[in-house]
Amino acid sequence: MANKLSTRSTPLFLLVSFCMGNVLLLTVKAKGVEFFVSPNGNNNWSGRLAQANIEKTDGPLATLAAARDAIRNVPADKQRRIVLRAGEYFLQKPLLLDAGDSGLEITAAEGEKVVLYGGRKIGSWRKEGKRFFIANLPRVKEGSWDFRVLIVNGRYCQRARLPETGKFQHRSEFKVPWMSTTGGGWKRKPSREELTTLKYQPKDLPKTLEPRNAEVRVYHMWDESLVGLSRIDRENHILHFSSPSGHPPGAFGVKNYVIYNVREGMTQPGQWYLDRLEGRVVYWPLPGEDMSQATVLAPTVESIIQIQGTPNKPVKNITLQGLNLAVTTTPLKAGGFGAGKFPGAIQGNYAQNCRLNNLEIGNVGGQGIKASSSKIEITHCRVHHTGACGIKAPSCVVTDNHVHDIGLTYPSSIAVWGGGKNGVFSHNEIHDAPYTGINCGGENHKIEANHIYRVMQKLHDGGGIYCFAGKNTILRGNFIHDVIDTGGYGASAYYLDERSEQCIVEKNLSINIARPSHNHMAHHNTIRCNVFIHDGDMRLTFPKCSDFQFQKNVLYATGKITIKGINVISDFNQNMIYSYQGEVIGQTISNYSTTGSKTMKPDENNRFEDPRLLEYQKGRVKFDPASSTHKLGIAEIDVRNAGPRKTN
Repeated sequence: MANKLSTRSTPLFLLVSFCMGNVLLLTVKAKGVEFFVSPNGNNNWSGRLAQANIEKTDGPLATLAAARDAIRNVPADKQRRIVLRAGEYFLQKPLLLDAGDSGLEITAAEGEKVVLYGGRKIGSWRKEGKRFFIANLPRVKEGSWDFRVLIVNGRYCQRARLPETGKFQHRSEFKVPWMSTTGGGWKRKPSREELTTLKYQPKDLPKTLEPRNAEVRVYHMWDESLVGLSRIDRENHILHFSSPSGHPPGAFGVKNYVIYNVREGMTQPGQWYLDRLEGRVVYWPLPGEDMSQATVLAPTVESIIQIQGTPNKPVKNITLQGLNLAVTTTPLKAGGFGAGKFPGAIQGNYAQNCRLNNLEIGNVGGQGIKASSSKIEITHCRVHHTGACGIKAPSCVVTDNHVHDIGLTYPSSIAVWGGGKNGVFSHNEIHDAPYTGINCGGENHKIEANHIYRVMQKLHDGGGIYCFAGKNTILRGNFIHDVIDTGGYGASAYYLDERSEQCIVEKNLSINIARPSHNHMAHHNTIRCNVFIHDGDMRLTFPKCSDFQFQKNVLYATGKITIKGINVISDFNQNMIYSYQGEVIGQTISNYSTTGSKTMKPDENNRFEDPRLLEYQKGRVKFDPASSTHKLGIAEIDVRNAGPRKTN
């Protein structure tokens, strides 16, 4: 019987073994191929082990580039993954991923902190005088290493500047009219001389100022230019730039400028400058800061990771996850509108269906993330303390990110910059930015449930959400508050600019913004079901616009309310407008000129009375049951979910 059972069980045993073998094979295939990288690794090892073996003959690789090269030998039909172990990695050149790397995932090991630096540590500090410490640097005197960012103990340090606070006023003028961007810009193209010279006040600049070190920030209206000096004409009081500014000094009537990176601007602890003449960096420590123990980082590259495809061979399905990136630089030239010319710490060109998830990018000199001609999903990332923009990603999905403290070197920077077609920009928290929170042109975008505050802190003609030439774009359920107007062309919560058409602005809330809605050269748009609240005078403006629908909105201000351009609103219906001061003014306009002004009165379709707000400060708007908003069909809104959603 035993023999019979044994004989009968043999096929069953083989079948089970065969099946188990297939299961094992399928498990290996499903897992794919992993390579490991560690600061304690060795590029002579295989990289297939997560840590070194007992004999120290094999283990993880030492560099990300070595892992990329090794995994390129794995067939593309297998799942490929690079896992970085905890620690710091210093990249002397960007990690380049091309079409052959499609499908690759680069991730931090679970629960481990991985930091990729695009620079190097600076040591051997020695004291100079009573206050400063200096460190000699290679290649600086020769001009082959230059940077605008210094990170000390994790802090993005302030550069030496003149004046100590505020701005200088220059004497240059450029009285050529601006014809609007759609109209072609300047009525007369500026000459090279107008773009490369600035007439300064003799009292502003000390005679000891070294032009090779100096950098000049020239302010315009909605952007600025940071350029170097080629020479100073002290006899005629003229600064000559080493490269052109974006607009001529004096354009738009703006005459502000600041000098950076000069010894004379070292006026307080925590400042620094790069001494190109002597080939060294000079730093004034904070009280109690021990330079023998300090971690000082200076950038050597403009990007840390480049996802670089071509129109014919795009990079596909790259995933970057759980990484920290820090320390990059920018070239010394004007960055243009939004400082958009500068690269990102992560740079994506012709990338399709790629994912950037749970990344932290901070203390970088340029942009955090920049995607060009790409379709990338950017989710649950924190981008902060950037010299330029936070995220520039047209035609992409940008959701659940936290973007703050951006534009530290270039105040024209935009926190999140969209464009292209079919983008989604939702559930982001954006704050502490010198210019616009979200900028988006192009077509068919959804800008929803974003929480934006403390933007537009330095420049003008922008807003919490600013759409330029946006078509069929939806701005819905956003919460924008505490945006101040610093002058110039002003600041807004929701701004539809030139050639914005068929856009819908609905169910949004703004608090403490004097001009919640600004519209310029925009046509056939709808503003409905919004709540705008301000402690002071409120303005809504519609210069050179036509055919706006303005329906079921609540406007509440303690001061006067002015609607400039009431004549371009073709459907003004079922709105609740209340001025505690008791003054609501409707102005008619032609182009930019006011042609008439009158006190607005309630009619059968609109009410001018207290909406009886019960709450609104935290994003939930509730009206008293006795409020006339209910009769007008105005629904309560709730934008408390604006901003990043919690992950499981």
